[in-house]
Amino acid sequence: MGAISTAETGYRTGGLERSFLHREQETMPRERLAQLQLERLRAMLQNAYDNVPVLRQRLQAKGLRPADIRTLDDVAQLPFTVKTDLRDNYPFGLFARPQGQLARLHASSGTTGKPTVVGYTHEDINNWSDLMARSMFAAGIRPGDVVHNAYGYGLFTGGLGAHYGAERLGAVVVPMSGGSTERQIALIMDFKARVLCATPSYALAIAELAEQQGVDLRQSALRVGLFGAEPWSAAMRREIESRIGVKAVDIYGLSEIMGPGVACECECQDGLHGWEDHFLFEVIDPDTGRPLPEGEAGELVITTLTKQALPMIRYRTRDITRLTTQPCDCGRTHVRILRITGRNDDMLIIRGVNVYPSQIEAVLLTRPNLAPHYQLVVERKGILDQVRVEVEALPGVSTQQFDAIARDVTHHIKSMIGISTDVTVQPVGSIPRSQGKAVRVRDLRPKQ
Repeated sequence: MGAISTAETGYRTGGLERSFLHREQETMPRERLAQLQLERLRAMLQNAYDNVPVLRQRLQAKGLRPADIRTLDDVAQLPFTVKTDLRDNYPFGLFARPQGQLARLHASSGTTGKPTVVGYTHEDINNWSDLMARSMFAAGIRPGDVVHNAYGYGLFTGGLGAHYGAERLGAVVVPMSGGSTERQIALIMDFKARVLCATPSYALAIAELAEQQGVDLRQSALRVGLFGAEPWSAAMRREIESRIGVKAVDIYGLSEIMGPGVACECECQDGLHGWEDHFLFEVIDPDTGRPLPEGEAGELVITTLTKQALPMIRYRTRDITRLTTQPCDCGRTHVRILRITGRNDDMLIIRGVNVYPSQIEAVLLTRPNLAPHYQLVVERKGILDQVRVEVEALPGVSTQQFDAIARDVTHHIKSMIGISTDVTVQPVGSIPRSQGKAVRVRDLRPKQ
């Protein structure tokens, strides 16, 4: 798989350089894009109907055959797929290809039971590499850039997804994976990496250790950070950009759909472009399943259009967001997924108020003297749930200030979110650092 030619990169308009890796696909008129989606949707459904007995039975139960889907609106008639479907059909029950026709298998860690297993044909890997390369180019990464890849390698899709995409783009990959943070910093400086790929929480952990070592990453060659795999707030973006000196770009994906590269921000940082030539995006009411109009917040649902090995029909991501087809200044025509505000299954209901961890994070990052390291501890007291916020102070903050800082945070969470919390400010290093996805919530409530 060689690097993609970037000969037709761009032109300048209104002071903005408009450049694309796949100009024809990325700037396709929306009418043509819809036609392509419908063609590919029908072909995907036929593949699923012919080769996945579970999906065929679900379609038949609704009285549907692939030929009955005549418009994109008809997708609302199709059944949903959820994460437990992969576990219930472990390991290969949702696959449309036999093992001998696969190129690769990935799987979740399986810490809560059987892992979710996903598979790819050679063509699936090829498309994934293309879409990651497209995403990286949109983010400002260019052929020849040194890409320091601190996403975890192995069964997690992040590391290899970024690796193949960077190679397809023609970048120089440093396959560091997670951990060994001191060595990460040394190699970033020595290899003059221009790009850092990591989870946002691990990027901050790298920044923190670098500061302790007296290394100023803002003076390094880093200019672009490609961060994903966990929800992160606009406040965390500002924190990362100020401490590392990069443009922090959000990338989105999930292994059940493909892996990273399902959507990515462009350099405008104004929503993630969902690559509609390969995926169909909807937003639904998470309670009723009813499709919502463009612009309304709800749960993101994704249907794969080109996946051969593991076609996904209306997969419920549990991510809460909004969609917009308003033109982007970059010139790309694909729908934009506005910042993920949280996950439906991460939502806490505290005394009748719906709360996402990202909302509390946004408050914490606006208060002085606090580091961006925190955990929310959820406990049940009597018949009510209660949240304790554990957050670290910045280095140099006196322990005598901790109580005053905690009162300040408690007040602002109450005034901005509407819930009462117990806040404890802790010394530097008290909150566990993550080398992958940060654990933001510790749920101590009794299991039902």
